Amino acid sequence: MFLVIVIFLIFISLAIVASLLPEPHLVSKFELRRRSKMSREALLLHRREALLPDIYAAMAIKMDILIVAFIVLSIVAFGWAVGIIIGLIGLFLYPVVANWGFLKRLSMKVYARNEVVYLDILEKVRPLFKVVHAVSVPRVEPYHRFDSREELQRLIDQSEHVLTDEEKTLIIHGLTFKDQTVESIMTPKSFIKSVKKSEFLGPLVLSEIHELGHSRLPVINGDIDHVVGVLHLNDLLSLDVKHSTTADKAMEAKVFYIRNDDNLEHALAAFIETRHHLFIVINEHRETVGLLTIEDVIEALIGHRIIDEDDNHESLHAIATKSILENNSPKNHVDL
Repeated sequence: MFLVIVIFLIFISLAIVASLLPEPHLVSKFELRRRSKMSREALLLHRREALLPDIYAAMAIKMDILIVAFIVLSIVAFGWAVGIIIGLIGLFLYPVVANWGFLKRLSMKVYARNEVVYLDILEKVRPLFKVVHAVSVPRVEPYHRFDSREELQRLIDQSEHVLTDEEKTLIIHGLTFKDQTVESIMTPKSFIKSVKKSEFLGPLVLSEIHELGHSRLPVINGDIDHVVGVLHLNDLLSLDVKHSTTADKAMEAKVFYIRNDDNLEHALAAFIETRHHLFIVINEHRETVGLLTIEDVIEALIGHRIIDEDDNHESLHAIATKSILENNSPKNHVDL
């Protein structure tokens, strides 16, 4: 009878140890280390996380000892045949009992009450667990690892009390910045305002240029596929309106081109390298397909509109986006 009681107690102990499963905290080690300097609870949490593999190792050792004791005592108490059968039944049943809710709560309550002492002991005998780690301890996955930008973006979206809306916008746009192409943010060709190089910049023309509300305009030779320079409206303020001059004499002759399929990371690097504020966007046939400014690129990076003091109107890219459904849409049109 004494052996039967001992066997039953060993079975219950086995189930309790199996139901005890301290889980990794859903915070990075860096954050745990930072929080450990702020409160005793955070310090205890940091110690637990650091010793988690050893906790699993100790659990594995306890369970192995209890399983051996359960089988051996069953054989001693009931003989080889019956003892082995009882031992096998116990091995199948203890995981089921370990999943009982009240037993899990009881085991975690006992563990929490004695955790400090338990961790102290583990720290002293930690070198003994190296062999156990290698053969029987489940791997603790690092919850702070991210396998994709989308996963990181999802976490940012859920960080309600850590980041402001502005900070979320800035981070998310930064994550997707290099995936965007020049074509996705450029001003389309049909919305580019230009000046012919032979145009006389008299009072009337200057007035019309200023009313456009943009600080830079491309200068063309015949059509938009032949951009030969850039007019800076600030430079036109110093012109003597009494003596008309042509656009080709007032323009900056250096023109920078960028491909429409280049990404924005390349575009930003090009703006920084050239210290220029406007690029002409071309396709593989060197045809003009749009216009790109440094403001367009920075807006895509930070997720906010930049108001240029020289620009009086909404960006041409935004206007083009709003007007896209009005293009080539006569009453009886058919889309194939």
